[in-house]
Amino acid sequence: MKKISFPFCISLLIYTYSSICVFSQKKEPVQLIDHPAAKYVEVKVANTMFTSFLYQDTLYKPVLFPVYAPGGEIITRGYPLLPRNGEPTDHPHHQGIWFNYENVNGLDFWNNSFAIPPDKKANYGAIKNVQLLSLTSGKNAVLHYSADWVNSKGHILLKEDTRLMFTAYNNMNIIDRITTLTAIEPVSFKDAKDGLLGIRVAKELQIPTIETRQFKDDKGIITVVKALKDSTINGNYITSEGKEGDSAWATRGTWCLLYGKKGAGIISIAVIDHPANPGYPTYWHARGYGLFAANPLGQQIFSNGKEQLNYQLKTGASAVFKYRIVIANGNKRLDNKQLDKLATDFSTK
Repeated sequence: MKKISFPFCISLLIYTYSSICVFSQKKEPVQLIDHPAAKYVEVKVANTMFTSFLYQDTLYKPVLFPVYAPGGEIITRGYPLLPRNGEPTDHPHHQGIWFNYENVNGLDFWNNSFAIPPDKKANYGAIKNVQLLSLTSGKNAVLHYSADWVNSKGHILLKEDTRLMFTAYNNMNIIDRITTLTAIEPVSFKDAKDGLLGIRVAKELQIPTIETRQFKDDKGIITVVKALKDSTINGNYITSEGKEGDSAWATRGTWCLLYGKKGAGIISIAVIDHPANPGYPTYWHARGYGLFAANPLGQQIFSNGKEQLNYQLKTGASAVFKYRIVIANGNKRLDNKQLDKLATDFSTK
């Protein structure tokens, strides 16, 4: 029998420990507290905030906002809903955590916000008529809702059915999102840059930069993102394929991690793709200025024209999208083995 070396045994032990420790912690009960008159649901862990689900009529899509890491650090930008001093004020449609797309039958759901002038509104869509179907608190809490993807006149293109599953551990919060979109009429998701699952993070988690940049949407509208001279900005991306920093943008991967110091610890935010999703593994629309998005449907720009996906649904057909968002706080970032374990576990959902 071949003798196994001591260093190998230690490595195997470390690997095994890091793989099982992700879920070896005790789950904490998650409370879902409904506020129907104000149209929001509080999500709490042991009376501390996890996030809130907002679906007010003034919003152009339902959002999770604000979002907290274990220990109380806010990981989402405040602007425009609850602005904080010193944070960037670009892209007012970037609000908390959301799910929509830039080109659905020619309508832009992604870029819609209060900043769009009335004479341009016909070019934009919104997610409205949100109905809470059920709220289940506990160690595996579930918020189940339906909504309509509509044009500016309220005409329905898609019916949405979404389950948001909240799980909490001592130093890790997990949101599993399962969304089914059903076409009321033939629907085309034209290949576009801006989609599908988005997070706008707090400024501390941006990648440091001293360069002001301009970004153009598919309608030619330019948004200027100003450089921030702020020593607290220290974020970094890394993907399952080893791409780091700004190089994570326009690459595919099973997961992407954004991490950085905020408060007393290191915040980790991971988005994990699911093998059953269209376009798997997703392209990462992960910008250094704080937009962290997974977009499996917009492939042309990310591949420099080598790929294209104009995803379509016939009347009555459905598409299912599954994503896991992991938010952790500790003295170091979530490591790759932990993320692989989280991704493997999610792949069975």
